[in-house]
Amino acid sequence: MLEAEKNVAGSVADGATIIAGSTAGAGNVGTEGLFAAIEERGNVTSGITGVNAATDLAEFDAILAEFDSQGAIEENMLFVNRASSLAIDDMLASMNSYGAGGTSYGVFENDEDMALNLGFSGFRRGSYDFYKSDFRYLNDKATRGGINTANAANAIRGVIIPAGTSTVYDQQLGKNLKRPFLHVRYRASQTDDRRMKTWVTGSVGAATSALDAMQLHMLTERCLVVQGANNFMLMK
Repeated sequence: MLEAEKNVAGSVADGATIIAGSTAGAGNVGTEGLFAAIEERGNVTSGITGVNAATDLAEFDAILAEFDSQGAIEENMLFVNRASSLAIDDMLASMNSYGAGGTSYGVFENDEDMALNLGFSGFRRGSYDFYKSDFRYLNDKATRGGINTANAANAIRGVIIPAGTSTVYDQQLGKNLKRPFLHVRYRASQTDDRRMKTWVTGSVGAATSALDAMQLHMLTERCLVVQGANNFMLMK
């Protein structure tokens, strides 16, 4: 749901050429993951690099200007890798007039024996609130962290996701519904729900199969919905 990309005309899967689209003979074009959806329908930035705190603030203001033109969702979540998280901390710390001269004792019962907290979990800039969180998937060498190291030119450093819900019109129900900007939908009917379907074969009292062994089968059919992608931003 994060990395998936749709197939294009001429793509090959299992040795067969896939025909993309809705024409005769069209095959499965795949699903659109979070990163691909934002890059296709949302916003992309290369700002906040940690090179210079003042420059990072100017680049962050450019991000806010883009949000102003796209819908201005006031509350947003920042899911970033370690380097970007530290760059944002440095950017915010540089705004403190006491940063160059040391800690200002006495403020909020801060004293010299207290461990100094140099991390920020949330901040407000302009009319926007941002809540920052480390995205382990972007740090782990076994996942995207390894991809970012091997291909730094296309590295993904984080995503900005709007909080709250948006209103959409459901044609089947004939009414407006409120849905989170980012959510997962599962295929279901009145008789079957594929959120997480399980069944056992080859066991006493269970369905039989040609294999003389007990097996646990699991099935899910789902897709990630990036609703209002123009309010999202991919940090590359």
